Amino acid sequence: MLEQAKKILKKYYGYDSFKPGQEKVIGSLLEGRDTLAVMPTGAGKSVCYQIPAAVFDGVTIVISPLISLMKDQVDVLDNLGLPATFINSSLKGSEVKNRLAQAAQGNYKLIYVAPERLETEDFVELLKGINVSFLAVDEAHCVSQWGHDFRPSYRKIGPFAEKLSKNILIGAFTATATEGITKDIGKFLNLKRPNVYVTGFDRANLSFAVLRGENKSRFVQDFLGEDRNKSGIIYTATRKEVDNLFETLVRKGIKCGRYHAGMTEKERTSAQEAFLKDDIAIIVATNAFGMGIDKSNVRFVIHNNMPKNMEAYYQEAGRAGRDGEYAECILLFSAHDIMLQKYLIEQTVFSPQRRTNEYKKLQQMVDYCHTSRCLRKYILEYFGEEEIKDNCGNCSNCSEDYDSADITVEAQKILSCVFRIKERFGATVVAEVLKGSQNKKVRQLGFNSLSTYGLMKDYTLQEIKDMINLLTAEGYLHLTEGGFPVLKLGTGAAAVLKQKEKVWQKKRKRKEMVRDDTLFEKLRILRKEIADRENIPPYIVFADSTLRELSALRPLDGESMLKVKGVGENKLARFGEEFLWVIRQHNTEEE
Repeated sequence: MLEQAKKILKKYYGYDSFKPGQEKVIGSLLEGRDTLAVMPTGAGKSVCYQIPAAVFDGVTIVISPLISLMKDQVDVLDNLGLPATFINSSLKGSEVKNRLAQAAQGNYKLIYVAPERLETEDFVELLKGINVSFLAVDEAHCVSQWGHDFRPSYRKIGPFAEKLSKNILIGAFTATATEGITKDIGKFLNLKRPNVYVTGFDRANLSFAVLRGENKSRFVQDFLGEDRNKSGIIYTATRKEVDNLFETLVRKGIKCGRYHAGMTEKERTSAQEAFLKDDIAIIVATNAFGMGIDKSNVRFVIHNNMPKNMEAYYQEAGRAGRDGEYAECILLFSAHDIMLQKYLIEQTVFSPQRRTNEYKKLQQMVDYCHTSRCLRKYILEYFGEEEIKDNCGNCSNCSEDYDSADITVEAQKILSCVFRIKERFGATVVAEVLKGSQNKKVRQLGFNSLSTYGLMKDYTLQEIKDMINLLTAEGYLHLTEGGFPVLKLGTGAAAVLKQKEKVWQKKRKRKEMVRDDTLFEKLRILRKEIADRENIPPYIVFADSTLRELSALRPLDGESMLKVKGVGENKLARFGEEFLWVIRQHNTEEE
């Protein structure tokens, strides 16, 4: 059966061999063993259940958490030539019955459903008329209350499977699961003697960076200014921050979209489709956006705020570079992020045991933001991997893409000023004193007579505030909680003031724009035209990696084009001649 699976991989997906880990998972399922696969985002989890579904005689039910993900996956499968459908709340009852009737007649191999659907007895009864051979559970970590995205409805999957058949085959798939969560998945899904495969969490094509104390808005604008055609996601912690950053970028002439739960469903759908179809390259969003999104050409993910835990961060950052090409994951940290996440925990987690666990995970995320060790090593150790290199060469702590500037003298001036105003005021007052402001409040308090008054007059107020943010992020300063936070000296301040310790500011080196070759751009334009015509996202036509290989190999006929990774028989039949024509024309122009 594994040979049959390899033929399907080549025929429909256009690849000669499986990615690391896929073959073992698929082989286990084809042998009829319940299987749990923990694979990083971009490792091809969906292929691990789609190919067995194509091999098995019956229908495969795929439990998927989001409506948008279902439609996305079904569009992909339809374009590959594998018949699939979805059932969710967007459909009328008559349409649900019709799709299940079609499945009973063998017209579909896969049916995507939301976990909440399993709680309705009518749905279970309708399924009893169908030969369901396989149950695939995507985002399986949602079954565990210790996971970062607990969904109570996932607890209904085990009982649902029992009602369908005592011996139904179950496959569970997730990108982020610690050992404890893995055990929960097996327990609550009632997996029977499962084969468990942890294929490794490393995403070698992703570059990780943590930058502390940055002016976040300015950093984002500068970053986007390097290449506005790069597709990327900017995550913020709150709806208000989404709106503010979105409006700032629009004013700067940057074409982007936004996405958060405060928008109407129509607005969210419109923004998501514009992003998927490359009508806009950038989207600013809360973590409500992107779960399961298969857009393969996301070149960067910026976190404007620190997420609440490592699982959430790695899943969100992992939406970059799904095509295996280089992508950047940048986290902009400030001390305010900690207070914000603590507030969100207090507002949303009511179980004392869970709250304690959430605080523990938050501290691990804070430690990640401050570690001087290899960031990749920190992430992989968190997920239980061993024997990891100390220097990955591809993170802000290991790479030469980041400079460190000595700002010890500026730090001493700031710390001294905080001390001299008796640790009773916030960042704005401190910055105004150091700037030498003639502000009425500064003069009334007598701060214009302090020895630190005007010591940093050559800096702008914002530059001073940015350095204060950095010192707070590094722990040299401490912000009190409450509506009017006050700056206090942190534990490391004394060492800096006594010249026993230096303060360094890490900066990302500005990169020169590297433009793609002419043929790649021509193929990218054609891909967008085809995608608009077919009303599908461009990456469903071909991934960026496939376009790059096409532009490098320049096949001139269908047989040669089939040798390019990502070109299957169905896509060749549908789109091949148009791409071949562009390649031939380009070759003629070069002669």
